[in-house]
Amino acid sequence: MKKLTIIFTLVLSLAIAFSSCGKKSPKSADGKEVVMGFIYVGPIGDGGWTYAHEQGRKYVEQETGIRTIFKESVPEGAEVKEVVRNMIDQGATIIAATSFGYMDYIEEIAKEYPNVKFIHCSGYKMGPNMGNYFGRIEQPRYLSGIVAGMKTKTNKIGYVAAFEIPEVIRGINAFTLGVRSVNPKAEVHVRWTHTWYDPAREKEAAKALLDEKCDVIAQHQDTAGPQQAAEERGVFSIGYNSDMSKMAPKAYMTAPIWNWGPYYVDQVKKVMAGTWKPESYWEGMNADIVRLAPLTKNAPDGAEAKVEEIKKKILAGTFNVFSGPIKDQKGKVRVPAGAVMSDEEQLSCNWFVEGVVGTIKGK
Repeated sequence: MKKLTIIFTLVLSLAIAFSSCGKKSPKSADGKEVVMGFIYVGPIGDGGWTYAHEQGRKYVEQETGIRTIFKESVPEGAEVKEVVRNMIDQGATIIAATSFGYMDYIEEIAKEYPNVKFIHCSGYKMGPNMGNYFGRIEQPRYLSGIVAGMKTKTNKIGYVAAFEIPEVIRGINAFTLGVRSVNPKAEVHVRWTHTWYDPAREKEAAKALLDEKCDVIAQHQDTAGPQQAAEERGVFSIGYNSDMSKMAPKAYMTAPIWNWGPYYVDQVKKVMAGTWKPESYWEGMNADIVRLAPLTKNAPDGAEAKVEEIKKKILAGTFNVFSGPIKDQKGKVRVPAGAVMSDEEQLSCNWFVEGVVGTIKGK
C-alpha cells in the first residue's frame, strides 16, 4: 500500500509539472505570449529573501494568469547568463534577476536580447530594455530599530550583516537611527558574514555577538539562523525579509519585510499592454512594497504605540528616516539639521552613523 501511495504521488507530481509546462500565457499587445522568469540567489525555502520573491511570483500567476518559470540558488557570477538564455529558450519575455551581484551580467545579456525585458533587483544600472527596482526598506528598518532600542537591557544590539555594499550599510544606519531615537545610549554591533545565504555562518556570527553581551540580534541575511541563535540564548531578535515568527517564536519580535507581488504584477501588466519602459523603481511603505511585520508578544511594552506614531508620520510624508542632523561614527556631521540624504547619497553610502560599532572594508 505504501509503495502504491508513493507511485501515485510521483505520477501526480509529474502530471502537475507537465500541465504547468504546457500552460499557455496571456499575450501582449504585439501578440506574443508573456512568460516571466525569476532568478533567485537562494533556495525558495529559505524563509527570507528568496522566499519573499517566490511569494511575489505566485502572486503574479494568481493575478495575471501568465506562465512563470524560476531557477533557485543561482550564484552571483557569469553563469547567470546561461540561466537567462535557458529561460529565453523556454519562452521568457520578461526576466527578474533578484540579487545585487547579478547586475553586470544582466546588463551584458540584456544587450544580446533587446526584445526581452529585464528588471534587476537592488542594483542601479539601466538600459533600453533593463530597469532596476528596490524598496525603501529603511523605513520599516527604522521602526524595527525602535522596538530593539526599547527592548535591550545591556544597550548592546547585535547585527549580522551580509556584504559591505550601500544597500546593507544604509539598512544598518536606518536601524541604528531608530534604536537611538528611543535609547541614545544603545549601540549596534556589526558582524559581516560575506554571504547572503549561509545558515551556519549566520548563526555563528550571531553567537559571537551574543558572547559580547548583545541581548537583541538583528540581521541583513536570508535565513533565521541569527534569530535561532538568539532564542537558544534566551534573548530576542529582529528578523528580515518575511515574517519569521514561527522559526524563532520565543525570540522574534518583528521584522522589516518585503511585499513584491504588486510590483511584479504592475510590470507584467505593462508588458501585456505594450507600455513597459525601463525605470528605476524605489518606493516605500506608501506603495506597500515594504512593511513592518506585526509585533509579537516578545516586543516591549509601549513599542507598538511608538511604532504606530512614527509610521503615521512616514506615511504622511512628514518624517524621513535620513533627515538631519546625522553624525557618523567619528562625530562628523554628515547630514546637517534641516537637510535630508538624497537618493544618490543613499545609493553610494559607505559610512556608518553614530552608534554603530563596526568597520567597513576599505574604510
